Amino acid sequence: MIKGIIFDLDGVIVSTDKYHYLAWKKLADREGIYFDEKINNRLRGVSRRESLNIILEKSNKIYREEEILAMLDFKNNIYRSSLINLTPQDILPGVVELLDYLDAKGIKKAIGSSSKNTMYILERIGLTAHFNVIIDGTMITKTKPNPEVFSKAQKQLELEPQECLVVEDAIAGIEAAHNANIKACAVGDAALKQVGDFNLKSILDVKEII
Repeated sequence: MIKGIIFDLDGVIVSTDKYHYLAWKKLADREGIYFDEKINNRLRGVSRRESLNIILEKSNKIYREEEILAMLDFKNNIYRSSLINLTPQDILPGVVELLDYLDAKGIKKAIGSSSKNTMYILERIGLTAHFNVIIDGTMITKTKPNPEVFSKAQKQLELEPQECLVVEDAIAGIEAAHNANIKACAVGDAALKQVGDFNLKSILDVKEII
C-alpha cells in the first residue's frame, strides 16, 4: 500500500528549465563555449557541478578550481535572479489537484530535489506548506542517479521504500528511485522514454496507481 509520494521539483511541480538554460547559455557565451538545447537536456536531474562539467566538455581550456567555483556562482546568480519571476501560475498542470487529492487520502508528500534553490522556488509558488518533508541539494552529498535524496525523503517520511512512489521527469531521477528500491512514476521526457515503472501522460494519473 502506498503511503507516501516523493516528488522531484523541476519538471514535475514547476518548470524552471528555461531559466536554467538561459543562465547556462550566458555562462557558455561568456566563456566562448558552444551550448545548445541538446546539451542542456543532458543536464536534467544532475547537480550544478556535474552540469558544468558537461558544458566544459566543449572547451579546450583547463580551468582551475577557483575559476570553476566562480563560474558556478555566476550561473547561480543569474538563475536565482530570474526566479523572482516565478508565481503560483507557474505550477505545472494537475499538481495542485493531485496534492489536494493526496491530502484527502492521508498520503504523505515529500520533495526530493537536487536543487539548492528548492526552498526559494517553493516559497515563490506558494507550495512549501503542502509537503511533509523537503530534501534538497543543501542536504545531500551525492546527486541522482545516486539514491541519497530519495532515501533520505523516504526515511524522514518514516516509511519503507515499498510504501513510497517517486514522481520524476528525468532518467537520472528514475534511476535514483530504483537505486533506492522505490518504484517510479515517469512524467514528461522520462515517460516518453518509457523508463518508469509507470509512464504517465499526466501527473493526475498518479491517482490511478495509489
